[in-house]
Amino acid sequence: MIKRSIHGVLAAAALGIVSVAVAGDDPIHERHELMEDVRDAAKPVGKMLKGESEYDAEVVMASLGVFADASKTFGGLFPEGTETGGGTEAAPAIWEDRAGFEEALAQWSEATEAAIAAKPANLEEAKPVLGKVFGSCKNCHDDYRIEEE
Repeated sequence: MIKRSIHGVLAAAALGIVSVAVAGDDPIHERHELMEDVRDAAKPVGKMLKGESEYDAEVVMASLGVFADASKTFGGLFPEGTETGGGTEAAPAIWEDRAGFEEALAQWSEATEAAIAAKPANLEEAKPVLGKVFGSCKNCHDDYRIEEE
């Protein structure tokens, strides 16, 4: 079970790398695919935090690795001219408040790096550090994402 979960997270990450490479010069598609990878990596961690599955430190660390990788490239996928089209969920605030958007991404990156450094071995250790990671995700989504209807 544990190996299957880890393989699932790693497979999602590998698919994300391939899909970003295939996307080429389409930053709207690239950022969408990257966030789908983040979503897929977040799902097993969310289940652990909710008590719906057993805590697995290896899966948590693999998911945090996906988040860390994404946080390093995500901000560069919002060039001028990609505000609309392609089914983007990016809010105009990204371009109107670029400094705020970059700060939100930095907070996510910092929270993720702190969680990786903490190496939470059990759920009690994981909750506070993962809470900061997921909280930074929510804050960015609240201000810089248009929710699908």
